[in-house]
Amino acid sequence: METHKGNGLETDKLEAIVSDVLQEFAKKLHPCRQQNETVKQDIGGSPVLFPEGKEFGVGHPNNREAIERARQITPARIGIGRAGTRMRTTSYLQFRIDHAAAQDAVLQDVSPEFLTELQLPVLETRTDDLQAYLMDPDLGRRLKPESAEWLDKHAEKGKNVQVIVCDGLSSSAVEANINDLLPSLMQGLKLKNISTGRPVFIRRARVWVQDHVAAIVDCDVVVSLIGERPGLATAESISAYMIYRPGEHTVEADRTVISNIHRGGLSPVEAGAHLADIIAEMLKRKASGVAFAKQRGT
Repeated sequence: METHKGNGLETDKLEAIVSDVLQEFAKKLHPCRQQNETVKQDIGGSPVLFPEGKEFGVGHPNNREAIERARQITPARIGIGRAGTRMRTTSYLQFRIDHAAAQDAVLQDVSPEFLTELQLPVLETRTDDLQAYLMDPDLGRRLKPESAEWLDKHAEKGKNVQVIVCDGLSSSAVEANINDLLPSLMQGLKLKNISTGRPVFIRRARVWVQDHVAAIVDCDVVVSLIGERPGLATAESISAYMIYRPGEHTVEADRTVISNIHRGGLSPVEAGAHLADIIAEMLKRKASGVAFAKQRGT
């Protein structure tokens, strides 16, 4: 049988057919959809539109109100329905899209263009290899000797607060939130007359790298704005870890954390103002983590 390899024309035709079929599926499954559409996939240059919200696919539910209440308080896939024993087509495609976004968030670095726009000094932890970073958390908990030396020479020392931005396990979270979160936090601290060192960005960092930074810059509170491990609800969530005067005996319970900072959770701008309030109270009470919570009675 004769075969033809590298036939660009046939490939273009096939991609166009696939694109048309997927768009037809979308129209049939959501005939009334007019708003809140987002381009989620691009096949052969033709955008395929998928709903950004969760699909309600349960036909004739016994208690629709109960399902709707549950859907309002969790990003989980509740009430999406099924086709036989399987997911409906749109739900399955959305699941695959979200899974791919989660993988990209972990496996991709923050783009050089974004770092240039951010205009922060870029430091690195003790790993150049992503696989090693994922498998050995200790490598992300200390700065490389060159980065530690740079910080020692150039950092503003003895300030109340040092802010560090870390990619952590989600580069997507940093790119989606930091441009709103960081200015809001810095402005909030300035309005409270809290002295701050210049923020820095740390590549492939774990939360505990803040202890190494604090030891070098001699600050009272160090704040890590770090990408969270992505899930299927969102790959763009940031956490803020704060600790007062960490030392060699510091443990996880000594840290205060505010999580789920993203457009579908605690908004970045609101989070920045909230973090400034918490940091001001930490400085007043000279504590963080469990000790801080006990003093506040929470």
